[in-house]
Amino acid sequence: MSKKGCTPDNAACEGFFGTLKTEMFYGVSWEGVSVEEFIQELDSFIKWYNEQRIKMRLGGMSAIVNINLIHWPSKSDPLALA
Repeated sequence: MSKKGCTPDNAACEGFFGTLKTEMFYGVSWEGVSVEEFIQELDSFIKWYNEQRIKMRLGGMSAIVNINLIHWPSKSDPLALA
């Protein structure tokens, strides 16, 4: 962990939590949802965010496809890696 107040280290987390609140949390009524159901929804969102959500800064690829291309650049079809 970095020391308190080290903003460059916190930037990625802050960006993700902002996206999480905007795309998953706001606009949804969570009344009557159990903690277990909420955790399940949160897990599903994180899986979608990492594996399916395309990012323009990654050339229109999902994070997992981009990571696979970095680690296994000899693969010719990035979609086959996801």
